[in-house]
Amino acid sequence: MRIGIIGAGKFGSMVLSQAQKIDGLHVAGVVDLDVGKARQALERVGWPRERYEARSVGDAVRDGTTCVTADAAALMACDEVECVIEATGHPIAGVRHALAAIDSGKHVVMVNVEADVLCGPLLAERARQRGVVYSMAYGDQPALICELVDWVRACGFELTSAGKGMNFEPRYRYSTPDTVWGFFGWTEEEVAKGDFNPKMYNSFTDGTKAAIEMAAVANGTGLDCPDDGLAFPPAGLHDLARVFRPAADGGRMARSGLVDIAASQEPDGREVFNNIRYGVFVTFKAHNEYTRACFKQYGLLTDPSGWYASMWRPFHIIGLETSVSVLSAVLRNEATGTAKEFRGDAVATAKRDLKPGERLDGEGGYTVWANAIPASRSLSVHALPIGLAHNARLTRPVAKDCIVSYDDVELVDDLDVVDLRRTMEAGASGRPGGTK
Repeated sequence: MRIGIIGAGKFGSMVLSQAQKIDGLHVAGVVDLDVGKARQALERVGWPRERYEARSVGDAVRDGTTCVTADAAALMACDEVECVIEATGHPIAGVRHALAAIDSGKHVVMVNVEADVLCGPLLAERARQRGVVYSMAYGDQPALICELVDWVRACGFELTSAGKGMNFEPRYRYSTPDTVWGFFGWTEEEVAKGDFNPKMYNSFTDGTKAAIEMAAVANGTGLDCPDDGLAFPPAGLHDLARVFRPAADGGRMARSGLVDIAASQEPDGREVFNNIRYGVFVTFKAHNEYTRACFKQYGLLTDPSGWYASMWRPFHIIGLETSVSVLSAVLRNEATGTAKEFRGDAVATAKRDLKPGERLDGEGGYTVWANAIPASRSLSVHALPIGLAHNARLTRPVAKDCIVSYDDVELVDDLDVVDLRRTMEAGASGRPGGTK
């Protein structure tokens, strides 16, 4: 199985670390704009230098080594490469790479959730038409949540909610790349020793990544984002079924069938006991007294009524597990989660009062955070997706915590991706939930 990786950052490095130990998996190409950084990644994870000195992807295919290059087109042009892992984290580049891979007849494992929530439903449909797989990346939380959702439905339970744990307090919402390491509790020395990107990690801190991932889960499962965005209710493992049930039954969810986040910290900073900070979960309901009694007999953690229960996975180790997606796509022609409809959206929201003439700086920056809302609401207010909030110039003021609309900005860059996104929006307009 010959594969290529685009993006040699933290996620790509984790994939590379494990790929060398999987029989039959050959990384023919590693693409990064910074070739030196890619070589450092291979060295860091223990690849012998002689294994990544191939001059071209074709040479790498022939002699079983790896080509390190800045040219993604060279990877797409190699017919022997069957699957591409897109791990750049850049939404515009990710969409372009996915399109190129699909049009070249290659499976796509989309680590780049930023790109997936921007155009994923359209990319997935294009892949289906070409007979290739477009897949979420196993090991990242959206794919693992989709797996749990499949489990609930395959067992015949009523799916109540799905989500993930996260270290979050309300004050984190306005974090910037200048403040992020303090919220993580890391020293400058610890940061200097790792391959950490402050803007990327700030997108984790300010809730943007959570919004992106939950919108992607909504698109892959048929669940909905809350009307006003994620609420981040604090909850430990013992409380998942109580908190993530409908408010009519005593929970914190407006209704059944929503995604949300279990915060691992209380609003005042106290750590939630037995939290699920690194994990994912689902809550579900028994359909009759017999099943309810079985929940109790087999030790499920339930709400006080015993009708609602939870199942979870305590950890995710991202790139160390992504080979599962590659093997599933190449050997089974199956995705480990994929966008099926445009149901949720991650929209740019002002991090402070913004003035005309300012330029937005996207995920994890100084100007906007992302809010996860239903696609139908996003369409109705002409919301600007967070993936297009890169270098967009404001033409009107936007107040703090208000959604930025297309009408508030001038988009002059990356118009190919802008047009693709607008095509997806046009196809969804007027349909219930903003779907398909």
